[in-house]
Amino acid sequence: MAALVYFRKISEDSELVRYKFGDDPDSFSRQLTMKKDPQTSVADDGLADYTFLKASRKINAMRAEAGQWPERGMSVS
Repeated sequence: MAALVYFRKISEDSELVRYKFGDDPDSFSRQLTMKKDPQTSVADDGLADYTFLKASRKINAMRAEAGQWPERGMSVS
C-alpha cells in the first residue's frame, strides 16, 4: 500500500514553523507546528497518526539537507 503526503509552509517566526499537510495538494486538511529548538512537532488536531509522522519526518529531513525550512514538499513510500 502506497502512502503519500504533501505539505506547504504557512508561517514561520523565530521559534515556530507551521505547515498545512494532507494527501491532496489542492485541499490540505490538517496543520502541524514545528518547534525550531529542539526540533519537535505536534499535530494541531492532536492526531499523531502515520500521515502526520510522515510529513514531520520529511520536513525535518529536508531541513537537515538544505539548512532551511522547506517551503513545500511531499513524501511517498
